[in-house]
Amino acid sequence: MNNKSNCNHEHDHNHNHDHSCCEHNHDDNHIDEEFETIVLTLEDDTELECIILGIFDYEDRSYIALVPAEDEEGDEVLLYDFVELDNNEIELNVIEDERLFDEVSEEFENLFLEKE
Repeated sequence: MNNKSNCNHEHDHNHNHDHSCCEHNHDDNHIDEEFETIVLTLEDDTELECIILGIFDYEDRSYIALVPAEDEEGDEVLLYDFVELDNNEIELNVIEDERLFDEVSEEFENLFLEKE
């Protein structure tokens, strides 16, 4: 997988969650050793390193869940439409439709967050 992705948008589509209920480790001292990461290039050409929580399918599409590496609390999850291209490259797209984003967020919660 290519470690750089140009998503060409601002990151306003995020999903907040209480990190105490997640199954993943938020100890950022070993980010590179324990987690696969990806670097997003933002609209202003800055880069944002993110930890890949997982890739999952919903209604015949694939989605990726990311947490910014500098988010020490781990309470911001970014969700994108995920497409694998040729040559080990990927494309991330904003989930524009609010209803679809809510459905994908719910699917993410069902798959990745512990039930209380």
